Amino acid sequence: MAQLITILVLVFSAWWLYRRFVSDARKLAEKSRRAEKERQTGAIGTLVKDPATGEYRLKRDGE
Repeated sequence: MAQLITILVLVFSAWWLYRRFVSDARKLAEKSRRAEKERQTGAIGTLVKDPATGEYRLKRDGE
């Protein structure tokens, strides 16, 4: 029984690490694409509209 629990914990941990790796890779690829597009257009940053105030601001890295 202990072996089964150990195997399940290892499988779950491997799955969780894989999902985290894929998520981080997607974020890094998007950030790279955005930086490349900004470099090509000469932009300093990307503006997004705040729905609450209606004002524009620079897009943050976590968005």
